[in-house]
Amino acid sequence: MSSFIKDLSRVGVSNFVIISSGILTSIITARYIGPEGNGIIAGLAVYPSLFMTIGSLGIRQSTAYYLGKGLYPEEKIKTAITQIWMCTTVLSFVICFILMRYFSKSGDNLYWVLLSLLPIPFNLFVTYNSGIFLGKNNISAFNKVNWIPPLLTLFLTLIFIVVLDLSVTGALLAVIGGPLFMAFLMLFRNDFLRAFKFEVDLTVIKSMLSLGLIYAFSLLIINLNYKADYILLDKLSSSYELGIYSKGSTITQYLWQIPMLLSTIVFARSAVSKNDRKFSMKVAQLLRISFILIGSASLTLFLLSDFIIITMYGESFRDSILVLKFLLPGVVILTIFKVMNMDLAGKGKPWIAMKAMFPSLIINVVLNYIFIPKYGAAGSAICSTISYIIAALTFLFFYSREVKIPISEILRFRKSDFDPIFSVINKLKKR
Repeated sequence: MSSFIKDLSRVGVSNFVIISSGILTSIITARYIGPEGNGIIAGLAVYPSLFMTIGSLGIRQSTAYYLGKGLYPEEKIKTAITQIWMCTTVLSFVICFILMRYFSKSGDNLYWVLLSLLPIPFNLFVTYNSGIFLGKNNISAFNKVNWIPPLLTLFLTLIFIVVLDLSVTGALLAVIGGPLFMAFLMLFRNDFLRAFKFEVDLTVIKSMLSLGLIYAFSLLIINLNYKADYILLDKLSSSYELGIYSKGSTITQYLWQIPMLLSTIVFARSAVSKNDRKFSMKVAQLLRISFILIGSASLTLFLLSDFIIITMYGESFRDSILVLKFLLPGVVILTIFKVMNMDLAGKGKPWIAMKAMFPSLIINVVLNYIFIPKYGAAGSAICSTISYIIAALTFLFFYSREVKIPISEILRFRKSDFDPIFSVINKLKKR
């Protein structure tokens, strides 16, 4: 079997484990905890997930860059990572605690707040250090970092919620297990104990932060667009409405795994290309394929939404059907951003994403303040779809100008678009 087919198989298996583990975990929490309990969990999770973006500081990307280029010795990079990690863990903990405790309805229970904060140091440690695998082009190890935590979370969810009946507490405990295991594994496997030193190399730290901060701020704006509805539902509505919204939106997010898998196929021979225009044309090809597949999957979800929601989550989540239906058009259109941003972020231009995402974030927040009091979760879904469409079309405009390829050229379908997929199918048949 060729190395390409092996890599494709690993990525495919990794994505399958991530998606199936996430869906099964979501079903268990829905069936055993109900809409209100799931709303509490979603409200508690939103700030830690945002601060994972801020706290990560783009260190994974800068670690991969400096290690891959050989600009600094691996030991110095590891030491810098541990020192940055200790500082960001404390800052993320403190700021996140204040926001959750005093600005969120879900933060009334101090015990739950502390439990939801516990994964932060382990998640940050894993995120920072996964950049080492990328820098060494160790895709197999990097994939394990992605799929092992959700699989462990599923296993612990079964124990804490189904067997021990710990409800919300059990769900929060289950989320800690995956990153905790990976952090300890990396600590010993990558020999990080030696990296904990008092000697500070400001040159390395400054270099890593200066490159990473741009990525981090860009990711923050992007993720705020995805999480604004959760924050505002938590503030302006009830735990029930937030729980209903969380289950409807969870299903749509797995559609964006399709471009991640397809990128392995489409970029197989061009990822290292020095011809920027040629690479951008490959990205456009990936977009067109993704449009067809995500559009088809979204249409299927729309038509079968009643059956899917009730079968997975139960009758108590019937209101999630409308949330799912309202979100799907926005998810399809936002595929433009999801795919095209792979190109510009990879070329070290993450600020272009901010130019598109910041205006749509403002629109998202304003619309949510208007729609949530009247229409609850369904209203928030409408706001998200509107902001997603604005963000995607704005980004397409900026992307077209940046890569100097007309929008019509980017979106025009070609017979050759599916050639890479047919090529892989033929390779598999010949095995």
